Amino acid sequence: MNVLLSETDDGICTLTLNRPERHNALSPELICRLADTLEAMARDDEVRVLILTGAGGASFCSGGDLALTLPLLTGARAPETEWDRRIAADRDIVFRASFKGWHFPKPVIAAINGHCLAGGFEMMLGTDIRIAADHAQFGLPEVRHALIPFAGALPALPRQVPEALAMEMLLTGDTVSAQRLQDAGLVNRVVAADQVLAAAHEVAARIASNGPLAVAEVKRAVALARGRSVEEGWQIETDAMDRVMASEDAQEGPRAFIERRKPDFRGR
Repeated sequence: MNVLLSETDDGICTLTLNRPERHNALSPELICRLADTLEAMARDDEVRVLILTGAGGASFCSGGDLALTLPLLTGARAPETEWDRRIAADRDIVFRASFKGWHFPKPVIAAINGHCLAGGFEMMLGTDIRIAADHAQFGLPEVRHALIPFAGALPALPRQVPEALAMEMLLTGDTVSAQRLQDAGLVNRVVAADQVLAAAHEVAARIASNGPLAVAEVKRAVALARGRSVEEGWQIETDAMDRVMASEDAQEGPRAFIERRKPDFRGR
């Protein structure tokens, strides 16, 4: 069985974590395949938007596989497969699969079809837009297993929700509802379970119809400006403006609006 499914249509790539019998837990194979695919998608000009979801209706992703991945990382299990050996030789593969430590240039929408826990929650934190099923529960239970989140949550979560909520989740390991996280601004939209993927595709289609260079520069500038002074942010924005204004798309967009036709964006 393929542990990661990929389907691209009209510039939208849908990646599905496909281990429903294990709540889409991140095995060494799934981690490696996900990291490799994300790196390939970053270079693929045909892909304008990425949707990340999970197979089945129970879980988006339950985090690292407690029987395979975590023992490998703690040293309790020796590498046995090619996937194990890759992670043992290059731990950054785990981070790249969760968007930690590198800039993924395409917009990413998390279609959270079920429970979103531990490493799955951290993966979600690396996405740009989140659509969640109304039954989904979210949490970082690592401390219950004498572990800590290590795929981006410790710096990212307190920046994306009020610190008191972040610390409650990190220190207790308790789960919270999709509605509470929508109220906190971490989730964009909460919908019925059977509407999650459709809602994600609706947003993705709107993004994919926009100028690809402009979309990429928006994401890049926001990421670069994060944590910097306002003055530095202004310069990053102006640099992005210069690149966009020099593009053919920047001429095509206003021209198509005036001529009342659909623009023909080329990403250059």
